[in-house]
Amino acid sequence: MKKLLASTVFAAGLYAAIGSAQAADCGNISIAEMNWASAGIAAHVDKIILENGYGCDVTLVTGDTMPTFTSMNEKAQPDMAPEMWVNSAREPLEKAVAEGRLLQLAPILSDGGVEGWWIPKFIADANPKIKTVEDALAHPELFPAPEDPSKAAIINCPSGWSCQISTANLYRAIGAKEKGFELIDTGSAAGLDGSIASAFAKKTGWLGYYWAPTAILGKYEMVKLSFGVKHDKAEWDSCTAVADCPEPKVNSYPVSDVFTVVTKEFAEKASVAMDYVKTRKWDNLTVGQVLAWMDENQATNEEGAEYFLKTYPDMWTAWLPGDVAEKVKAAL
Repeated sequence: MKKLLASTVFAAGLYAAIGSAQAADCGNISIAEMNWASAGIAAHVDKIILENGYGCDVTLVTGDTMPTFTSMNEKAQPDMAPEMWVNSAREPLEKAVAEGRLLQLAPILSDGGVEGWWIPKFIADANPKIKTVEDALAHPELFPAPEDPSKAAIINCPSGWSCQISTANLYRAIGAKEKGFELIDTGSAAGLDGSIASAFAKKTGWLGYYWAPTAILGKYEMVKLSFGVKHDKAEWDSCTAVADCPEPKVNSYPVSDVFTVVTKEFAEKASVAMDYVKTRKWDNLTVGQVLAWMDENQATNEEGAEYFLKTYPDMWTAWLPGDVAEKVKAAL
């Protein structure tokens, strides 16, 4: 019995030592919890996996794109930004990566951040020849204005949003008014979302601006239409995105690059988890579905992360070695 007790104590001590060594390998990690939902969920997913799978000690800190990037670049804090929209900091980020201070890892949004003009999937399914914005504009009867169904409409962003300017310019560039379409300002984010919800409830057509990943596109199946041209950045910067540009041209919305960014210090102290951070990414549809669940259940970012891990195990277990995945599953 004494030998058994001694063996048990030794095994427990060995297990504790292994656990402590693993935690020491990973160390204390700070992660930016950005102030939008998809990034907030990602931060909590990383926290759960790094703590339970790799033995890290994780602290979440409030973040936003430029302040977080600046702090990581100048102070090496926080250690990690799971969802960095890099277009807004591309040049200084490239310099920081070239000089070895930061590392740009997995494209966490595998589709990128997407903007454009969308129609309901049920309209696209019933009208398979509609692939482009021009195709849609040839059928004003399919896209009635919310307040006056005798007229066709393109739904715009609320005033004050940058997408309100680009959509108005593209409306003029493509000659939508001449083709019988009015441009409708929805007045607010709630008004924009409500116009989509109403169209699905009534099974009527809807054509307008939206972006992904979002809860609305996770809840309502929409199809993004092509403008038939490639994105012209020079035209975008000089005209498409400029209010009242006199002669706008047809252009496509840019796709935003969205990556995980970590500090050099993270790569050194949490090297055991680098393969995970280099690998994990999810598509906009999955993110949108999680956001829709959060919206319906008034859930927190942490609850959204737990919902994702419990609902999509086939996705996230592919990011991890088998033994690490089992530890995370046990923790859930």
